[in-house]
Amino acid sequence: MIKAVISGTGLYTPPATIDNDELVEAFNAYVDKYNALHAEAIANGTLEALQPSSSAFIEKASGIKRRHVIDREGILDPDRMRPRIPERSDDEPSVQCEMAVVACREALAQAGRTVADVDAVIAACSNFQRPYPAMSIEIQQALGIDGFAYDMNVACSSATFGLQAAINAVENGTARAVLVVSPEICSGHLNFCDRDSHFIFGDACTAILVERADAVAEGAGFDVLGTRLLTRFSNNIRNNFGFLNRADESGVGKPDKLFIQQGRKVFKEVSPLVAETIQTHLESLGLQATDLKRMWLHQANLNMNQLIARRILGRDATEEEAPVILDEYANTSSAGSIIAFHLHRQGLATGDLGVICSFGAGYSIGSVVIRKR
Repeated sequence: MIKAVISGTGLYTPPATIDNDELVEAFNAYVDKYNALHAEAIANGTLEALQPSSSAFIEKASGIKRRHVIDREGILDPDRMRPRIPERSDDEPSVQCEMAVVACREALAQAGRTVADVDAVIAACSNFQRPYPAMSIEIQQALGIDGFAYDMNVACSSATFGLQAAINAVENGTARAVLVVSPEICSGHLNFCDRDSHFIFGDACTAILVERADAVAEGAGFDVLGTRLLTRFSNNIRNNFGFLNRADESGVGKPDKLFIQQGRKVFKEVSPLVAETIQTHLESLGLQATDLKRMWLHQANLNMNQLIARRILGRDATEEEAPVILDEYANTSSAGSIIAFHLHRQGLATGDLGVICSFGAGYSIGSVVIRKR
């Protein structure tokens, strides 16, 4: 029987950063300009004044201190408030492709593999630069991989859903090895003019190599013990941008064409669902929460992660048990839990158990239980 192993991971981190103070300074400058421009309407009560943000508010609400972005100047321009990422010709590599190639090459190097060992690429992320040709096929071509590739989008759970697809492909013999890559340019769909969400996202790209256990040296990588996926429809996190927007001009440029969420509802509804999903997944494998050495959770909100870990363990988790990368990267959608895994899997002994778990829009939840070889 073929079993799958996670043998390598990679990470591309954009060099540009924005800390909370810088983001707040730009946002508050925008607020002042907006309120001054609409002073008369605000005074007569026909328009509500925008409220300023603060670094203290951001950190308390999310645990985020700074984020990496593809472009900082456009985001910090009060007259623009969005990244400036020039379009490229069809003959040039796309931005997401460039990010992906860096992350994939690190994953291959970490596993001691070359592109000749890989049969498939799955590009799994919350937003793609274009619908076709598939980003995954461009990445496949840029790396020089034979075989097949496809895109998939399950928002913040894309990487774990992609992981299950990769694991299935390896275990059923469709591929010897599969790269799952998540090039997240979250700054492109974030409304930097919205006080409640302007601080949430950052940009990054992760890659994971999944291959046959019998091809991986003993003691290397992580055995996959099982996966579990769950989806339940909700409008509480939504983005209505799409090709049909042009068919109704009245909606073009409206806030719902960017990221919108009902944050309190998401926190209340998703947190217990994630904890229950992990607990039942462990039980189905004959395991208990006390068997876990580490939880690499989706990095959306520090308070949310602490609550989920507490529900699972019955106590507060240590930073080692539930590592956090929010302070440095912010929410990077599907890349978040994989960044946590990439940066915080040291110190585990052979046989130690962990879970990679994502959750987000959909709602969608992906749980992958692994064991250090």
